[in-house]
Amino acid sequence: MPIKDLLETLGKTVQKNSKERLAALGRSDSGKLGNSIKYELKSSKDKYKLTISSLGYGAYIDQGVQGKTSSLRAPQSPFHFGSGKGKKGALTAAINIWVKRKRIRFKNEKTGKFLTYKQTAFLITRSVYNKGIRASHFLTKPFEDEFFKLPKLLVKEYVPEMLEEIRKALKQ
Repeated sequence: MPIKDLLETLGKTVQKNSKERLAALGRSDSGKLGNSIKYELKSSKDKYKLTISSLGYGAYIDQGVQGKTSSLRAPQSPFHFGSGKGKKGALTAAINIWVKRKRIRFKNEKTGKFLTYKQTAFLITRSVYNKGIRASHFLTKPFEDEFFKLPKLLVKEYVPEMLEEIRKALKQ
């Protein structure tokens, strides 16, 4: 089988398995992330470049994010809350939208009254910020599973280049 066909199959299989894994892990709330998983195979002369991509926040869901006070949920993640690199207020805004869409409201134990969506979102945001986001490896695991099925000759020739490209992509 030509290299191009092997890489095309790899891209299709990783795309399909990543979507399935994301759904199976319960990490596919609106479906946008799963629908954004794409692959692209570019070729020039005897070189091929396979790119697998998703929405920007897909890397955080895949690799997880270390919390401000705890790294137990994603100990190997290059991302962590409190680094000062992220957009200020983005987590709060996203959780506010999610809480309203899911109609989640906590109850005050003392009064028995429901908290507002904003109060509920604040409590969830504080917890996520401090504890982090668990790594799902929804993209990494399917890629590794399929990648290591490639013929050994192909792996030997292309492993260093592919691993470097993966590292660059995950850092972005």
